[in-house]
Amino acid sequence: MTIVTYTIEQTTAGERIDKALSMLSAEWSRSQIATWISEDRITVNGEEIKAKYKVKEGDVIEIDVPEPEPLEVIPENLNLEIVYEDEDVLVVNKPKGMVVHPAPGHTMGTLVNGLMYHCKDLSGINGVLRPGIVHRIDKDTSGLLMVAKNDHAHHSLVEQLVNKTVTRKYTALVHGHIAHDKGTIDAPIARDPKDRQKQAVVDNGKHAVTHFQVLERFGGIYTLVECILETGRTHQIRVHMNYIGYPLVGDPKYGPKKTIDFGGQVLHAGVLGFVHPTSKEYLEFQVPLPDDFVTLLENLRKEG
Repeated sequence: MTIVTYTIEQTTAGERIDKALSMLSAEWSRSQIATWISEDRITVNGEEIKAKYKVKEGDVIEIDVPEPEPLEVIPENLNLEIVYEDEDVLVVNKPKGMVVHPAPGHTMGTLVNGLMYHCKDLSGINGVLRPGIVHRIDKDTSGLLMVAKNDHAHHSLVEQLVNKTVTRKYTALVHGHIAHDKGTIDAPIARDPKDRQKQAVVDNGKHAVTHFQVLERFGGIYTLVECILETGRTHQIRVHMNYIGYPLVGDPKYGPKKTIDFGGQVLHAGVLGFVHPTSKEYLEFQVPLPDDFVTLLENLRKEG
């Protein structure tokens, strides 16, 4: 049993308790919080409350968080596109819409489920739910991921990420006309203090650097860019491009409400390079844009 305590501040005062708590912790959904309220696991100032209770500034909320149930990762044949594989590492081209690793309520259809079916040997450093996973890309971002098949490889790849020696190039379609051909965004990123579900540029955030280069412009309305990650913060490209006024097309979290319906942000991790953990040879892989991305660009070109 774990007791978590929050004191409500002015920024969340007046919100329903389920919404307020979901804003304070991105780990919990409103439905999960509502379930805990019905199970009398949540009190406000020592008293049990209803789900419709609106929090007040200074309220002290205590949550009796139940112990998480252990999840069994079930291998699934997901026909993964394996770009490269040897006894140490594996490179996979993740399709848009696929979650990288399982989580409560989402235990099937993830990249990890597919990896468990494809190969039996994966590093165990990140635990049973994230075997072999050394970095991730968002559900609706397509493209390349490197996977460690043993702990030696895992340590090597993580060290390269920390030392910023991994090559990661993304193609993104953004709103707006970027007049200059290239640029660098050096702005720290942390959880958005106003919305716990999002990341934001925050003064005391973690160091984050994105380099970008314009590939194509579309009638002053959209710009196609290549983004090169120097660091790898959560949602980094999406946050940084929005920060400078050019949010990603289709991005439901950081983009404008009026955008192209693409089923998520138009972002593809097309190039991945790293030093092999054993041979010490530099390897670089490239995969083309997925068909829906290509079709979108062709339609924009036709529109002039």
